[in-house]
Order: sequence, then C-alpha cells, then structure tokens
Amino acid sequence: MRFLTAGESHGPCLVGIVEGFPGGVPIDVEGINSDLARRQQGYGRGGRMAIERDQVEILTGLVNGETIGSPITLRIVNRDYPNWAGKEHPPITLPRPGHGDFAGSVKYRLSDTRLVAERGSARDTAMRVAVGSLARQLLKGFGIESGVHVVKIGGAALEERAVPFALLAQAESSPVRCVDKKASQAMLEEIDKARADGDTLGGIFEVQVKGVPVGLGSHAHWDRRLDGKLAWALMSIPGIKGVEIGDGFACAGRRGSQVHDELFYEPGKGYYRTTNRAGGIEGGMSNGEILVVRAAMKPIPTLQKPLRTVDIRSHEPGLASVQRSDTCAVPAAAVVGEMAILTVIAQEFLAVFGGDSLKEIEERWHRFQ
Repeated sequence: MRFLTAGESHGPCLVGIVEGFPGGVPIDVEGINSDLARRQQGYGRGGRMAIERDQVEILTGLVNGETIGSPITLRIVNRDYPNWAGKEHPPITLPRPGHGDFAGSVKYRLSDTRLVAERGSARDTAMRVAVGSLARQLLKGFGIESGVHVVKIGGAALEERAVPFALLAQAESSPVRCVDKKASQAMLEEIDKARADGDTLGGIFEVQVKGVPVGLGSHAHWDRRLDGKLAWALMSIPGIKGVEIGDGFACAGRRGSQVHDELFYEPGKGYYRTTNRAGGIEGGMSNGEILVVRAAMKPIPTLQKPLRTVDIRSHEPGLASVQRSDTCAVPAAAVVGEMAILTVIAQEFLAVFGGDSLKEIEERWHRFQ
C-alpha cells in the first residue's frame, strides 16, 4: 500500500491517492470525517480552523461502500479558497526563520516565499489524516487499535510517564488532548501566556497501538526496519523534530538490566513480558507488546512578534512575515502522528498478511492465529 498527496494550503482542494488497498473492505466515510474533525480541534488553534470544516469525498475505488482494489482517490475541499481566488496577493519576500520559506525559495528559484508556504503548509496533514483513517478501518477488523495523548506543551508536562492504553480515550475530552486534568490546566495556561506574548509553543505527544502482531518489519535489511519507518513517517510531519520509541532517550543513561524487557512463557498464556521499555519493537520488528512512540514538535515558526530575517530580493534586513497561524498545534499534530503511524502499521501488516481482497487477508490471518 502506498499513497500520494497533492494540493496547496489555499488552493481549491487537497487530493490523496491510495494504491494497493485491498478490495472488499467496508469504509465508513463519516469515520474519516470524525478523524478529520479531531485534527481541527485543540486549544491554541488559529483562525483557519474557524473557516474549514473538513469533509472527505471519495471519488474512485469505492462502490456501494466497499473498496474494489483499485486506487482510492480522496478529496478535501478548502473552504478558504474562495476568499483567496482571483485576488492580487503581493509577494512575500521575508522568510520566516524555522519555516521552509528560505530553503524552498532558493531550491526552486522562487522570488515569493508564499509559493513555498502553500505546499509546505501543515494544511497537507488533513489528507495524511484521511489516509490514516482508511488504514485505521482496515486494522480495526484485526483487533489493532490506537490512542494518542499529549505529554507536554511548553513547560507544562504530564508527571506520569507510563500511561496505560485504557486511559488514552480520556484525552479526547481534553482541549489539549491530555489525560490528566491538572496537567491540562497547566498546558492551557502556557498557551495563553504564549499567545499574550505574540509567541508560539511546541510539545510532545505519544501514540500507542495495541494488538500489533509479532513480526511486522524486518531485521534483514535497514530499509525494512519498523522503527525506521515509523520515525520517517513522523519526521515527515511539519514541525516534528524528534522521535523516540519506548523509553527512547532515557535508555542512554541506564544499564542494560534496567532497559531490556525480560521474556516469559506460560502454557495457555504464551509469551509475555512484565515491562515494555522497548515500546513494542526489538531488532526492527514488532514484538507483540503495545507500540509506544513519542514525537517532539517545535513551536510554529509564524510569530505575531516576528523574528529578524533578510529580504530574499533586496537582501536588506527585516522582520519575518506575519500570517494567520496557531499559537500551539500540538494537540492537532498528535492526531496527525497517530494516523501516520497507523498508515505505516497497515503497510507492514499488508506486507505480511496482504492480498488483493479482505477475504484473502482474513484467511492468512486466521492461519497465523
């Protein structure tokens, strides 16, 4: 399974094409729209989210609510497009530090950084969510489920590092997607302070995936390692600057006896562990434990009190362009990260159990069980 996305932030629409998705899978379009709505929520979002009401339209690959094995074409209309179409927009020549404005303008020989920002915008992540929601619906039939929560925003953090999978659903009722009320309040206050200062905030979110079978990914080749693919998927999300799996960076300061998860076996129960510091991955493969992945998001580059920069036409010093933006998008990025991970899990699941139809996959899955 693979996919492509296309579209600009203020263009007519976003488009996604998913190829290699098996036939016979019932698709709930409203389920996709529900995940798109989750991405638009979160305290700290900007004015764009007051305009958009993302809804997906499936143009190809679906008949009578089921996939037919051919490429699936998804479209999300940009409601903000009529507000921009046919109007003259002066070029933006003051690149924002931390954004792709400068490097993209140099690379593609563009004299208007807006042309970079239109495609480099996080608006494209709406389609990433739609694709991931398709993957979620495929995986759910095989008992694979996910949850996500925000661990940190600015200086406010969740005190408890290990959050049980069963508690993650509580995050959906929090305006910052955090499972703890005290930490949520502290995060809200951090966002309010940053907004008042004309500044922005980043943070950390954690995705957990339950029910992942043993053996997704491979130790045999570097480019087939599951942890590498997950890190790639997350790092491709705008603003993500760090990824860790399981206890991640904390392992560097411990001894091996405090890091590695001992393996046990009981008749009737099978293999099991009492810890999951590896985050469900060993040797580039899933080991049957809950997958635990965290990602660190930097603050958004558009500041209402802009940073210093250089005009790419005149080479004169100036202040970065100020555009409509979020103060904090970590709760939204958490949903994007969750869907990106589910997409990778679906790809690797199909690599092991895949076929042209859902029925064929189910036959192989039952033999595995």
